[in-house]
Amino acid sequence: MSLSQLLPPAALAATTTPSATLDQIVSTELLPQLDDFFNRLQHEKKALVIDRTQAFNGKDKFLPGKIAIGMSYLLLNTPRNDPRFANYLAGYRQIADMTVDEDNETWGIYYYLSALNTLRRAGLLEQAVSPATLARLRERLEWRGFVSQPDFTLIKLPTNYYGVAFSIARLRYLLGWDEARPSEILLERMVNHYQTYSGEFGFSDETDGEGRFDRYSILLIGEICQRFIETDMPVTPQLKAWLRRAVDVILLRLNPQGDGFDFGRSIGAYGDTAFLEVLSAAARLDVLSAEERDMAYTFAMAASNKYANFWYDRDMHSVNLWDKGRRTDAYRGKHRILGENLSLLHQHIYTNNLWNSIGYRGKPGRSDFEDWLRKLPRYTLTWFARGEYDRALLTVRDGLRVFSLPIVNGGATQHMNNPYFPIPFANNVVQGSADAGFPQQLPRFTLADGSKLIASSFARDIRSTQQGTALELQYRQNELDKLGERNPVKDARIKVETRYRFDAGVITRTDTYTPVGALGDVRIDMEFAGFAAGATQSSAQGFRFSEGEVLGFDVQGFSHCSVEAIDAAEYRAPMGPMRSLIRCRHTARLDAPLTLQWTLRYKPL
Repeated sequence: MSLSQLLPPAALAATTTPSATLDQIVSTELLPQLDDFFNRLQHEKKALVIDRTQAFNGKDKFLPGKIAIGMSYLLLNTPRNDPRFANYLAGYRQIADMTVDEDNETWGIYYYLSALNTLRRAGLLEQAVSPATLARLRERLEWRGFVSQPDFTLIKLPTNYYGVAFSIARLRYLLGWDEARPSEILLERMVNHYQTYSGEFGFSDETDGEGRFDRYSILLIGEICQRFIETDMPVTPQLKAWLRRAVDVILLRLNPQGDGFDFGRSIGAYGDTAFLEVLSAAARLDVLSAEERDMAYTFAMAASNKYANFWYDRDMHSVNLWDKGRRTDAYRGKHRILGENLSLLHQHIYTNNLWNSIGYRGKPGRSDFEDWLRKLPRYTLTWFARGEYDRALLTVRDGLRVFSLPIVNGGATQHMNNPYFPIPFANNVVQGSADAGFPQQLPRFTLADGSKLIASSFARDIRSTQQGTALELQYRQNELDKLGERNPVKDARIKVETRYRFDAGVITRTDTYTPVGALGDVRIDMEFAGFAAGATQSSAQGFRFSEGEVLGFDVQGFSHCSVEAIDAAEYRAPMGPMRSLIRCRHTARLDAPLTLQWTLRYKPL
């Protein structure tokens, strides 16, 4: 198999499995990036500009903490007899003095304390931070600014911030700045939160019960376990059990190119590192079998190699999440350019340190990794929640290609965005576009009163059956999601039965929409924005492609379809631009059931 089948040329270099080990990738590729940022900070100070973007612009409220933890790796990974060490030590002290009064909140406080504690354990804290700055940091690096007392409730923050507050309190205790009791209370709150919002299946709902399950729902337990490891606390059997459930989802999704999550928000480079954080915690805590551990390590090599050769842009001297056809969530905008570099490097480096701690330093990856991947289950349905509404994730493996079909509710602020649509995501085949709501493979109804409805948020009765190599998955919705509000709004004027059929190289989706009473004239729009090119229209509702991973896209039930080449900001995915756009529409009186269908054909791997 040629890797050119898997990725566009721009990403191909990232997947040439390195002869270097994971630790060598970190030492020869990632630490030099930190060295470059260190030298520029030391000389340009707060005037630092990265790719025409001012680094200190007041918009990244975590930046001082990210700088502290990022630069700490230069001290910790440089021998003390190396001539660079004295410069790193003096520079760290200068940079700490320079940033001590910069805005630094929640995650930034945690990052800073984590760096200080690691330096303390290495015997470097007093040399790396001046007494006056350390005293100022003791005042500023507090959890009490976002947790009220005496009831220990969060102040205008989502409940997953209990984990951040606990980490801060625990690290303050280890630094000798606080007693243990606050961290013990916050630990109890954190675990209770996870229990409450993970339900019977062990995955955390990002909302207060709306049903948003995404990257962070699976990552969160990995982060929690990492905080226990970092602060020398024993990990309970219950936490390990939850961690194993996250591992089960991720192992099914491993791939040779180092790709992580492909649906929901904050994916791309952070979708990749989410896999690394969960798997390294699981390896450290003996939650993996010996074979699983080796395969997880081999994936980690691919993901860090991908970061060094794909996500990092040598022309920009920076990670690239924003330019040359790439797109990410608005809150990770380019105004956070320095912080995004440092937090991603931190995630790659600290997870490598965990692999080193369990004996993988200098170890090559498994040569039979692809063979192992091909033996993983073809179809796996992972439940997130069941009840009035069902929430689940179908993972489909077709050779070395992985599809995700999330049947969730994007909830407040995300239900309208297509990264949360119930469609089959796969890199270079079907992807969403961050913060974008174009009707990607999901019909959008416009009623006579102007209401716009999509079948995205209120799934019930998910069921699946497998026959040979094929799987059929069905669910229904008695209400569609009325767009236009911050939260999903139920609209019972139309109900829908949805059926997916997956087989080798082909996916078909069939929707039967039934009006509850005559609705008069409606307009229905659907799009397929993809990465294939060279499109030709083979019939009124059929399209073929001469370039890319998609071979064809056929629809039924629409009165008009067209295709065009595109190059527009809205049609960009985390890894690059979509190149073709199929638009379909249908206008009719909706007073009887209407069936709409599409079929996607793609290259085998």
